[in-house]
Amino acid sequence: MWHLSFFYIFATCGYNERHISDMKYSIIIPVYNRPEEVDELLQSLTKQTYRDMEVIIVEDGSTVTCESVVRNYAGKLQLRYYTKENSGPGMTRNFGAEHSQGDFLIILDSDCVLPAGFLQAIEDELMRKDCDAWGGPDRAHDGFSSVQKAINYSMTSFLTTGGIRGGKKQMDKKFYPRSFNMGIRRSLYRQLDGFSSMRFGEDIDLSLRIYKSNANCRLFSDAWVWHKRRTDFKKFFRQVHNSGIARINLMKRHPGSLKLVHLLPAVFTLGVFACLFLLLIGGGLTTLTLCPNALIHYNLGMALTLAGLVPLLLFSFVVFVDSSFRNKSCKVGVLSIWASFIQLLGYGTGFLRAWWLRCVCGRNEELQAFKENFYA
Repeated sequence: MWHLSFFYIFATCGYNERHISDMKYSIIIPVYNRPEEVDELLQSLTKQTYRDMEVIIVEDGSTVTCESVVRNYAGKLQLRYYTKENSGPGMTRNFGAEHSQGDFLIILDSDCVLPAGFLQAIEDELMRKDCDAWGGPDRAHDGFSSVQKAINYSMTSFLTTGGIRGGKKQMDKKFYPRSFNMGIRRSLYRQLDGFSSMRFGEDIDLSLRIYKSNANCRLFSDAWVWHKRRTDFKKFFRQVHNSGIARINLMKRHPGSLKLVHLLPAVFTLGVFACLFLLLIGGGLTTLTLCPNALIHYNLGMALTLAGLVPLLLFSFVVFVDSSFRNKSCKVGVLSIWASFIQLLGYGTGFLRAWWLRCVCGRNEELQAFKENFYA
């Protein structure tokens, strides 16, 4: 049962005379304390070249609401606004879906901004080849901060994610839509009971169930969004650490869903620890100048130091060059090194932590970290 504090339905008279039950797309946006970002998203929706849509904003127990922002768009969009008690984005999306009318549901994060051709790209893809569900990639806007661009690089680069988030090159043949930019036929959404109660990884859980139902799911490469993501590295670490934990929870829910690409951050994490261990041992040996066989110890220490240092420097150099070229900024290139290490180590440590507790120690309950960090 949903527990509503109150809700608003803003009138849209004059915007569209067609009855709402004929609506093709329902855009569902869960929100928590993000009025400025909602303003940017709604502004981008008013500029869409394709307009057969309704927009549903669901405030998930925010203490800083976007009510006044939403009111400014009452005559510009077919728009409804609800508030409810906090339950996390998955359950909030389900609430929005229950109050929607479109044939297709489009799920967006509130920190996304859409190019003018976003909806038209979806319509063109569905006209070209119909499907039941889809997802699109994300990009960094030129106006994003250097940190945001660096974080976007670490989440979209083949070097760090294997292209599984919509890259042109992908290690996984199947594309699993994520909730910052995904669409699904209403009938399928109802058949699958929408998002589960998982507090993290709920979008991949839905994508896995879509494939298990034998529905047709595709990547719409041209239906991309600008995604602001987290605005600092601390919040970013919490996000990816939760994602690493969620991957083990997903494996337990969906046996056989774990792929090689999901193991790579854990392998990277263990490799970094091994490199640091070699640096520690190597540094210690090079200082043993007064002991017998000092030269042998020194040479061995230098060899171990190089063995630990070279892989870290090589990875950093490749990331720097690739990101600097893609973002046309050496500053973003430098920040991308830090963001890439955070992305891989955060995910890897979360993955290893959950693997140890659930697969080795045998804990049955789904694990969580940073529980308050729904929207971060």
